[in-house]
Amino acid sequence: MVAQGSSQSSFLRARVSFGRTVRYLGHQPSPAMNRLSACVITLNEERNLPRLLESLRGIADEIVIVDSGSTDRTGEIAREHEARLEFRRWTHYGEQKNHAAAIATSDWVLSLDADEVLSSRLQSALLDWKKRTPRFDVYEVARRTCYLGEWIRHSGWYPDFKKRLYRKGTAEFAGSLHESLQYEGVCGRLAGDLLHYTIHEFAEHEANVEKYSTLAARQMYQHGKRHWRGALLLATPWSFFHTYIVRLGFLDGYRGILIARMAAKTVRLKYAKLGQLLAAERKPGERPK
Repeated sequence: MVAQGSSQSSFLRARVSFGRTVRYLGHQPSPAMNRLSACVITLNEERNLPRLLESLRGIADEIVIVDSGSTDRTGEIAREHEARLEFRRWTHYGEQKNHAAAIATSDWVLSLDADEVLSSRLQSALLDWKKRTPRFDVYEVARRTCYLGEWIRHSGWYPDFKKRLYRKGTAEFAGSLHESLQYEGVCGRLAGDLLHYTIHEFAEHEANVEKYSTLAARQMYQHGKRHWRGALLLATPWSFFHTYIVRLGFLDGYRGILIARMAAKTVRLKYAKLGQLLAAERKPGERPK
């Protein structure tokens, strides 16, 4: 449920503040159900998509899938689950998600990634929310990640609150690399976890580090960042220390060590690649990649 507490009156509610997030323990019943569109972006997600769509059964009034050219069974799976499937040439994460929301027909959007699943508690929270008058335009939810077959509870990966449920027109996604829903107001918070099934094999993590460090370097270059040596030398060890010690990664066992090492490697590579872009800029006739 959307965290409810006991009260002597059906209209009595408690208020608990979490920074700019407020949780209301109780809601005034609404005469009509809130209609909800679940929006997903995909590219070759036949492994993950069935699990997500099954978790949305009975929750979403509409499922919108924006695909950027899958060559596997993604489209077939979407049609089997009666989802609305649209093709859009890939630009970047934020624009793909905003397009999915724009073509949704409901007033409320639940934005999800294909490798995520609604936990049973989150399903109950959403069903409860649909029956009540929303007190916020945006809601966030804790995301719990499964890494190499185990749930990570530290390392800065949990609770990892994400803004995912919102009223159309009040917020939008921004960011080409690590997109996030941009909203400056106070958010509500849903009970339950959004389950994230991410890295299955360590080679996937290594590939992701290469991919995202390259994208991050290009983003820094385009934004005019020109100093990289000091950051490479100082930010790399700090990243490991912060993930493994400050964020209690050591409590996640050997997976915590791997997460901290790869976080540090990402930092090292993105600054090294920024240095390569700047070096190429200085060479006559060679364009930065």
